[in-house]
Amino acid sequence: MTDDLLGRHRSVLPDWLALYYEHPIEITHGEGRHVWDADGNRYLDFFGGILTTMTAHALPEVTKAVTEQAGRIVHSSTLYLNRPMVDLAERIAQLSGIPDARVFFTTSGTEANDTALLLATTYRRSNTVLAMRNSYHGRSFSAVGVTGNRGWSPTSLSPLQTLYVHGGVRSRGPFAGLDDYDFVAACVDDLKDLLGHTRPPAALIAEPIQGVGGFTSPPDGLYAAFREVLHERGVLWISDEVQTGWGRTGEHFWGWQAHARGGPPDMLTFAKGIGNGMSIGGVVARAEIMNCLDANSISTFGGTQITMAAGLANLNYLLEHDLQGNARRVGGLLTERLRAAAHVPAVREVRGRGLMIGIELTKPGTDEADPAAASAVLEAAREGGLLIGKGGGHDTSALRIAPPLSLNIAEAEEGAAILEDALRSIQ
Repeated sequence: MTDDLLGRHRSVLPDWLALYYEHPIEITHGEGRHVWDADGNRYLDFFGGILTTMTAHALPEVTKAVTEQAGRIVHSSTLYLNRPMVDLAERIAQLSGIPDARVFFTTSGTEANDTALLLATTYRRSNTVLAMRNSYHGRSFSAVGVTGNRGWSPTSLSPLQTLYVHGGVRSRGPFAGLDDYDFVAACVDDLKDLLGHTRPPAALIAEPIQGVGGFTSPPDGLYAAFREVLHERGVLWISDEVQTGWGRTGEHFWGWQAHARGGPPDMLTFAKGIGNGMSIGGVVARAEIMNCLDANSISTFGGTQITMAAGLANLNYLLEHDLQGNARRVGGLLTERLRAAAHVPAVREVRGRGLMIGIELTKPGTDEADPAAASAVLEAAREGGLLIGKGGGHDTSALRIAPPLSLNIAEAEEGAAILEDALRSIQ
């Protein structure tokens, strides 16, 4: 049955639509932190549909909210008043930390970042954008144009002039050998030098922790230091919170809060986890920025009633059960467990925060990326009953571990043991 489905997939869908595993699996259902495939195999899920099933599979509170809303009305567009959309927007505006915030809902993180770029370039009357090396912001034409990861950038054509800044990767690049203080100072000097050679940009867009890039991040405070330089020139800061938002890092509710000196960003984008699998994305911005468009605009599917009901239920559950605190506690344990197991020569680094953990693999004794090893560990983990992801700016050589935030200690220990065996298998 799965082989037949694979053949049908390949005959009708694009060749560039990637599938994991030598023998791809069809996931048919899930519960809690586990999923099952079409052959009845049960897996502990440490990737959550690319960080999207943030709370749990088949969470009763979300399932009930979706079912009840579907029984009333599923969709009406933004041309009509929409109570669930207003309710969720009020909650997100308050949680964002951005003063006089306005919220616009989309259906994905790509679309959210695309909207943020539209707002920034319109507000600033500039199509020059600063982005980070090793970054990823989505698959639309404009989002690809600010993506600093060659593996996810299929064209150099773009509506934007993008300039790439140092700092998103702490342990690689020309400043890797510096201590944190000097690293930040060097990146700031690089930014100032760059700005001296170009017309003032519209914005800097940056992920506090680079997701597709392999869960890399700068020292705390880098983006606050950048913001001081940018603010002097009127340049906006967009924090891409598509993967870091809603408490996943454990220490903070938003990734930007690790760089909080000087206050919140001018805009933040979100998606993935807030819907717990439903298609929700969005932008939060100060009113003057959000309201800068002077033409009509709507969102046919952004903010539709059924996704807003899911988002509200999921956000309530997340806050009421302190899943941010759980991410900090269980994520800390899982990270230490993985670091203790990372004596395999191929493991270059274990990094991350909360339940957002990366393991970078290289050819032993070198800094050369080893994507074949990453693929082998991915396969071995699946054989052991664990689903993980992969990424990285160096030929996809990092393992990405991001379970639902309700992960418990026993499941963390189980997953770490499977992953340790998978890592040993490639020696």
